[in-house]
Amino acid sequence: MSVVAIINPISGAGANQTIRAERVSLVRAEAERRGLRAEIHLTERAGHARDLASASAAAGAGLVIAWGGDGTLNEVGSALLGTSTALGVVPAGSGNGLAAALAVPTTPKAALAVAFDGRTRAIDAGVIAGRPFFNIAGVGFDARVAKLFNSRGARRGGWPYVVIGLREGCTYRGRDYHLELDGEPRDFRALIIAFANGREYGNGARIAPMAELDDGWLDAFVVDERPVLARFWHARYLARGVAHLAPRVTARRVRHAVIEAPGEIDFHVDGEPCVTRDRVDVSIRPGALNVRVR
Repeated sequence: MSVVAIINPISGAGANQTIRAERVSLVRAEAERRGLRAEIHLTERAGHARDLASASAAAGAGLVIAWGGDGTLNEVGSALLGTSTALGVVPAGSGNGLAAALAVPTTPKAALAVAFDGRTRAIDAGVIAGRPFFNIAGVGFDARVAKLFNSRGARRGGWPYVVIGLREGCTYRGRDYHLELDGEPRDFRALIIAFANGREYGNGARIAPMAELDDGWLDAFVVDERPVLARFWHARYLARGVAHLAPRVTARRVRHAVIEAPGEIDFHVDGEPCVTRDRVDVSIRPGALNVRVR
C-alpha cells in the first residue's frame, strides 16, 4: 500500500520548536514498524494540503494521513472526494470536531494505529457554496467567530476561541434570511444557520447529537435571534449536547437548502471562514469520502 502523510507543523504546536521533527519521526517509525514506507510532506501555506493530497490521489496512494486541525482535514478530504484513496486522521487542532465524530483517538500514536490498521468507512460530504465540508458548515454567528479566530494576530488554541465567542455573543446581531429546506420556504431573523454532518463543533460543543456521518442527510439548525442574556443562558443547551431542545431553535434533517440575503454572506466550512454574495446553496454527497476508523 502506498502511504502519504501530510503534516501541518503549526497545528497544536504552541511554542514547541521541535514538533515538526517529532511528527515526521513518529509517522516514519509507525510506517516502518508495519513494513511500509511513508512519503511525508509538511504544509507551508493555506491550500498546500489540498494540493499535496490531490497529487497523492492522482498517483494512486492507498492512504493519505492528515495530521492537523479541521482545516487541514478539510483540505485533504476535499482532494480525496470520489477517489478510492482513504483518509487517515491525526487530530492536532483547536476543536477537532471531525476527529470526535469519527471517534479517532486524541494521542498521535493511537490515531496513527487507526490510520494504518483500521477499517475503511465511507462517509458523506456536505457542500456549501461549492465548498465541501465533512463536519459542520454554516452562516451567521459561528462564521463570524471563525473569521475573527482565523484573522491575523489571533492565537490558536481553545482559550482565544472562547474569548472571541464571549465578546461576539455580546455584540453580534442576527440577520434576516430567506431559507429553503428541501424546498420548504421560511423567513428567519437568525443568529446561526448550521448544517451538521458530524455532531459537534469541537471540544464537546455538540450541536447535532443525532447526526450520523454516513446517513445521507445533513442536520440543519436555525437559531433565532434573541436578547444577549438569553444567548448566554441558552448556550447551556449546547454545552449539554441538547442544542435542539433550546427555545426558538428549528432542527430538521435535509438534503438540500438555499440561504438568501442581500450582499455579502459570511460562511464557514469546518471552521474555515469564507464569503459569498446573495445566495448560498447547500447539498450532500452520500458516501463520497473513504476514511479510516477503528
